Amino acid sequence: MGKKSEQEKEPEKDVRLAATKQIWGWTTAILTISAPLAILLRNPIIPLAALAGASICTVAVWGSDNKKSKGSYFATQQVELLEQRIRDLETIVISEDYDLKQLKSSNNNKNRNKKFRNK
Repeated sequence: MGKKSEQEKEPEKDVRLAATKQIWGWTTAILTISAPLAILLRNPIIPLAALAGASICTVAVWGSDNKKSKGSYFATQQVELLEQRIRDLETIVISEDYDLKQLKSSNNNKNRNKKFRNK
């Protein structure tokens, strides 16, 4: 039970749902004002236009996310590719650093041996 109340308190993560609520909230307000006027004027254009506009906006909001999800898929692939390249570069740098340390230590050993020979 406690988990449900925590989830209800969290802000909505789906932007489409929040946008749809806003669209239909404003449409309801417009219909509340324009419906009595439409009855008096015997002209239902304003309420019908409000409904049509809200419907079109809702379809646009929910349809636009599909396009973004395809783009984010490619972005995800690119991020994974870049991460793999970074791992490869880190591996190369680490192995070269190790090789350089070995080379330095072998050079130091040779220099020490030369010093002992010269003495």
